[in-house]
Amino acid sequence: MKVQLIHPPLYLNVKAMTALRPSLPLGLAYIAATLRNAGHEVSVIDAVGDAPDQVTQGARDQLFALGLTIPQLVSRLDPTIDAIGLTNMWSFSWPLVRELIGEIKRKLPHVPIVCGGEHFTGLPEFSMQQAPLDFIVLGEGEETAVELFAALERGSTEFHSIHGLWYRDPDGTPKQSVQRRERRSSLDDIPWPAWDLFKVHTYTEQGYINGVNAGMTIPILATRGCPYQCTYCSNPGMWTTRWYSRDPKDVVAEIASYKEKFGATNFPFQDLTAILKRDWIIEFCKELLARNLGITWQFPSGTRCEVVDDEVAGLLAKTGGKSMAFAPESGSERTRKLIKKRMKTDSLMNAVHASVRNGLNISTFMVIGFPHDTNEDLKETARLVRRLAWAGIDDSAVGFFFPIPNTQLYYELKASGRITLDDDFLLTPVFANEEKLLPENCYCDALSAKQLTRWKYRLLVNFYATSFARRPWRVFRILINAARGRETSKLETFLVDMLRRRKGFMWIKNLFRRRRDTDAPVPQQSGA
Repeated sequence: MKVQLIHPPLYLNVKAMTALRPSLPLGLAYIAATLRNAGHEVSVIDAVGDAPDQVTQGARDQLFALGLTIPQLVSRLDPTIDAIGLTNMWSFSWPLVRELIGEIKRKLPHVPIVCGGEHFTGLPEFSMQQAPLDFIVLGEGEETAVELFAALERGSTEFHSIHGLWYRDPDGTPKQSVQRRERRSSLDDIPWPAWDLFKVHTYTEQGYINGVNAGMTIPILATRGCPYQCTYCSNPGMWTTRWYSRDPKDVVAEIASYKEKFGATNFPFQDLTAILKRDWIIEFCKELLARNLGITWQFPSGTRCEVVDDEVAGLLAKTGGKSMAFAPESGSERTRKLIKKRMKTDSLMNAVHASVRNGLNISTFMVIGFPHDTNEDLKETARLVRRLAWAGIDDSAVGFFFPIPNTQLYYELKASGRITLDDDFLLTPVFANEEKLLPENCYCDALSAKQLTRWKYRLLVNFYATSFARRPWRVFRILINAARGRETSKLETFLVDMLRRRKGFMWIKNLFRRRRDTDAPVPQQSGA
């Protein structure tokens, strides 16, 4: 079959106070490689990679769509294709993706549209009710996709027996297949991502990297899944609670191939929790040392702390794995128990001390505004961030809680009537990281949006005042690096990204002001 895969445009909020950025679509690259390996002819339309500096006005003033416009993307569809595959990881882009699916179906009404990713796995029936898509592949998608596309190629309509699938019955009603597909344990059999179909250099040139920008970057996935059941995380619904790892030698061989083929030297690991088994991470580091690749690698999305001691931290430093994040989420043991975050403060501090002694760049993630959070819980978080700062970690990010579809807290809040599943709710993550929390985005019972906003800045001041008092020279290094566009820490990443976004936003704002003043047509391209 001729299959065209689509990475859609996505929404960005230029006023958001976050260092999160677009990055190469790793899941789609895995699907591309798997389908090609199964004998299909695969092509890709990457809305972000094909128009990385183009933004267009979204539904609200501070909301912009990054990448190809929907008409531009639809015009690039191959009219001879047999099927379309489309991904959407973030539910906040669903309004945009929904419109795209509708336009694709209008242009190619008889071409089946197959969707997958976090959003579709979390809200399959809802998505099929709102958009004219034909199939949804749930969770880990490679095996289901191969089986589905083989059935489509045969002309089969027996979709009920394909595990891990939503499809439409003859009258168009969404149906779920016989059962969810079992997780795949043999990860080494999965083909490496088909990065040759993507503009990998463009993402690095634009700074579209998850983590610290330390040169030509390609993301890596060494493990899949997580054994924990945090109530705010979509992992149990997307991946189940089984953790599987690849052979460390295979991971290092993949890294070496990207260095040779693309000149890549920086590798952010997109794993949910890579450092889980001590033997695995030690073997991986030793393999890196044996290959002497001269690279940097990092864990920007957070990982577990329990096995990080001086030996592990020393190996991370020696092999270039110098940037890592821990995610305690809260300084309150009560809160961690309620959200099923199985992390003890003593374990965290032991890992932090070992990491700092070995010169690693460490950041932590804190979340405030869980439904049960109280002032006392946040006071404990303030004590922990001061303790972390004094111990020598580099950064601490503080975010507001928002419910992610297909999580335990999402279902609890929906059952209690606190959530209405509509576009306003789905856009919550886009606005949750602005300078202040809006009342409609507050899900905390004991604290108001204003109180949580004050707490966010109080925690940041607690951390950075303590950190800079402990290491005052950091202030000058951070400012110099940010001014030069150089990143060695999360704060520098945030400052560099903020300067780019603010500059781009002012350009766009002036452009639209000129349009209102002159009624002149606005060009589609602008600085991101």
